[in-house]
Amino acid sequence: MVETLSEATRRGAATCLGGGDTLSAFHQAGHGAAVGFASTGGGASLELLEGRAMPGLRALLP
Repeated sequence: MVETLSEATRRGAATCLGGGDTLSAFHQAGHGAAVGFASTGGGASLELLEGRAMPGLRALLP
């Protein structure tokens, strides 16, 4: 997975990672900077991708 996402990023694809454990694995594999966007909010990232309500983000909307 690390190699595939890193290569996709190098080719210009929009890539993102969510969760501290996932980010740690990328860094340990030497690919920490080879991703477009990284979020340490694992559970919150999954909720956002699932389309669930995000009260904190909703509060920022006009």
